[in-house]
Amino acid sequence: MDKVFKALADQTRRYLLDLLHEQNGQTLGELCARLAMTRQSASQHLAVLEAADLVSTVRRGRERLHYLNPVPLQEIEERWIDKFERPRLRALSAVEQRAEEAMADRPTVVYVSYVQSTPEKVWRALTDAELTGRYWGHSNVSDWQVGSTWEHRRTDGSGIADVVGTVLESEPPTRLVTSWSAPGGEGATPSRVTFTVERYHDIVRLTVTHEDLADATERADAAAGWSAVLSNLKTFVETGRPLPQEPWLVPRH
Repeated sequence: MDKVFKALADQTRRYLLDLLHEQNGQTLGELCARLAMTRQSASQHLAVLEAADLVSTVRRGRERLHYLNPVPLQEIEERWIDKFERPRLRALSAVEQRAEEAMADRPTVVYVSYVQSTPEKVWRALTDAELTGRYWGHSNVSDWQVGSTWEHRRTDGSGIADVVGTVLESEPPTRLVTSWSAPGGEGATPSRVTFTVERYHDIVRLTVTHEDLADATERADAAAGWSAVLSNLKTFVETGRPLPQEPWLVPRH
């Protein structure tokens, strides 16, 4: 948390976050065009933001796209703000997220979380039906073989699946790619979720990339949902106790 506060203390770094808030997924060149500084200086500021987990990057060809990662800010909110003004701030946050996503022209959400655990335990937390049911409110059900189907089933005993899809890639315990669709959504193009689990020193870095979202509403729902899911997963894996589940905890397809 100290790295987050240190990163936010600098005016230039806060402005970089503002730029990504306006338009997520920008290259270094696009960001530098809005800054009165060299590429080297901008890279140094971005490196500080990455170290604080406030910015994540995804390589596309020769370019690196930079994405605002709100998970650390979500953790600050839960620790110091939510317990005082939870209902009102939740509503304001939802409005802000929907406005942000409406301005974005790249239908992708990228979040990064650091977990004090092992890749094997994080993989199990993503794929074990009983474990996902405890912290996610839905059970992820599949044999996780490439080509198999998977379902995101409610844990209320109804057996209803709110999301269904296909396992596109499965490389335990480091990489899982699945398609996401609404049940019975014939003809609609599914979105795609990639989980990347990798060692980072003595902890684990979990990157979630949700691509091919159809519109601003789906992007807004995914942004809100994944932020909560990753915070809950981190707490559950590290402590064995999930955070209280919210009704919007399911990222939309």
